[in-house]
Amino acid sequence: MAGPAFRAAAVRVRTPATSANLGPGFDAFGLSLGLYDDVVVRVADSGLHVDIAGEGAETLPRDENHLLVRSLRTAFELLGGQPRGLEVVCANRIPHGRGLGSSSAAICAGIVAARAVTIGGDVRLDDVALLELATEIEGHPDNVAACLLGGFTVAWMDGGAARAIRMKPADSIVPVVFVPESPVLTETARGLLPRNVPHVDAAVNAGRAALLVEALTRRPELLLPATEDRLHQDYRTPAMPQSVALVNRLRADGVPAVISGAGPTVLALVEDGAADKVARLAGEGWAANRLSLDDAGTSVLPLGS
Repeated sequence: MAGPAFRAAAVRVRTPATSANLGPGFDAFGLSLGLYDDVVVRVADSGLHVDIAGEGAETLPRDENHLLVRSLRTAFELLGGQPRGLEVVCANRIPHGRGLGSSSAAICAGIVAARAVTIGGDVRLDDVALLELATEIEGHPDNVAACLLGGFTVAWMDGGAARAIRMKPADSIVPVVFVPESPVLTETARGLLPRNVPHVDAAVNAGRAALLVEALTRRPELLLPATEDRLHQDYRTPAMPQSVALVNRLRADGVPAVISGAGPTVLALVEDGAADKVARLAGEGWAANRLSLDDAGTSVLPLGS
């Protein structure tokens, strides 16, 4: 394969926040949310320049160690070779370490941007290969599937390859996120999960996960029972006791609430008319935000939009 040619113009990529698991859909379900990071990538004559504004601006590396840069490099290798230089500008709005898919957003931005600046990149790296590459970098497909495809996704591994289907959530559902001040590492949250769970709990989760597909897409009135979980949330209480307590309090009040991904953000899925009231329920120590549902997934946008 001949080495790639690159576009002279910069490309802009927008990636959404995501919430994985959604209660019972552990490591399978993902939901794309209307909160976005924007990245502009341009092939330069030499070197690497990374500029970061917003979330992580004071802590993220500005060199080859940046996850987005590593994702760019990995995609360029599959596309045939590295450009001579790169300029990367990040405008980050997705909180880091809060269970809202910030790492998946960086990965998807990197691989989609690499494809977009490579002439013929969509032929060399199609959408199926994008999902497989994003999953390889991230380690699991739930967040990256929702980030790439938008909407409500179910992702799985088939013979070592990542696969996903996309569905459209009901228009009346409004996500409300309660973001705490302190992060929790995904590795910490995963480390609390037991190797084995009771059969009855697994059976309950299987039923609730099946119900959640119907509730999210056609019958939102079923969201409260459909978001019940017995496989992961309670086990993670030592790492995020306030988050689990908030989930339990909201659910006791009839609000379909779950831990978002590995936490500690709490996600409530409510009807439009109740969203503002629910957003006021958390109290001090939480940043409550009413969001939209994202339908587009990772998008290449005009620079001036």
